[in-house]
Amino acid sequence: MTNDPVVFTIFLIFTGAAMLATAALYARQALLVSYILLGICIGPWGIGLVPDPLIVQAIAHIGIIFLLFLIGLNLPAQKFFHMVRKTTIVTGLSSLLFLLVGMAFGRLFGFNMVESLVIGFTLMFSSTIIGLKLLPTTVLHHKRIGEVMISVLLLQDVIAIVVLMFLEGMRRGEMPLVEIGSLFLTLPLMFAFAYGMERYLLSRLIRRFDKIQEYIFLLAIGWCLGMAELAAVFGLSHEIGAFIAGVSLATGIVSQFIAEKLKPLRDFFLVIFFFSIGASLDLAVLQGVILPALLIALAMLLLKPVVFRWLLRNSGESVGRSMEVGFRLGQMSEFSLLIAVMALQVGIIGVEVSSLIQASTVMTFLVSSYWIVLRFPTPVAVSDRLRKD
Repeated sequence: MTNDPVVFTIFLIFTGAAMLATAALYARQALLVSYILLGICIGPWGIGLVPDPLIVQAIAHIGIIFLLFLIGLNLPAQKFFHMVRKTTIVTGLSSLLFLLVGMAFGRLFGFNMVESLVIGFTLMFSSTIIGLKLLPTTVLHHKRIGEVMISVLLLQDVIAIVVLMFLEGMRRGEMPLVEIGSLFLTLPLMFAFAYGMERYLLSRLIRRFDKIQEYIFLLAIGWCLGMAELAAVFGLSHEIGAFIAGVSLATGIVSQFIAEKLKPLRDFFLVIFFFSIGASLDLAVLQGVILPALLIALAMLLLKPVVFRWLLRNSGESVGRSMEVGFRLGQMSEFSLLIAVMALQVGIIGVEVSSLIQASTVMTFLVSSYWIVLRFPTPVAVSDRLRKD
């Protein structure tokens, strides 16, 4: 091992990922699954070559921020707000249903009401990363499927932030009703600020120096990360701030240039993200919760496609589109992992419940991503017929 643990960790991740990805391609398997398996194998609960997944998780978070920024770059505000209005009922009803399902599972496994409620919270959300990473770019930005998925996932992100605020309030011994109320005031203010900056500053700078590509690239990254930090200051997530930053530039003349330049950077961090998922899974604790975790994961993999298909079909979407969106949203979320960790830190759940949630989430990630890659068009499909970018 070198004297720099970060360099050594990056070396292990990408060298190992390249080796497993090669094997996965020969075996016609999904690349994302190989990244997660690599994290399990060489992470702290495997052979321990990467002893501290927290460093990796912090780096990986940047990839999620860039992903949301790129999505916003291809989604003008008028189109975004129209989509959100169309999917509010679908998101609300599905979230309520999976909350109740999670609470029922918690009580079935003998956990108390608070622990069951936390389990319910973690089942409400689908993975933004898997859902959007596995959509071809043309579908994500120019097809109705992409529009529906973006609006559902972003509304889920807002709900997840409210849940995290409640958990933080419980840690402090109070319920943050004022903070939650200010959340819904902050969102329109963030949009207004972003559009003001784009109109009176960013657009002028871009027109003045549009021939210097390096400057445009740096300006875009600075704007993305700056809005992400501003959102965090006001109690929102970094991801929502990055998304707003992208939406504000969506009608600009260089939005497509920025999107193309940031794709390799996004993919670099997302490989680290999927590795960190596997590395964070404690195999020792998993043995005690393997059966409940399997049951929850199986229930989500079966129920989520059916529920989303039914709700979307009743909202006016076609049968084929409703089915595909249902399968693409048929897993738990990275927010599930975050809620599990925060609830454990607050002290309202024990290690067993936290490990149960994490194990269930990783299982749904593995199976759902594998199923999507085999059945639907994705940039990393094993079939030439389905591989689209």
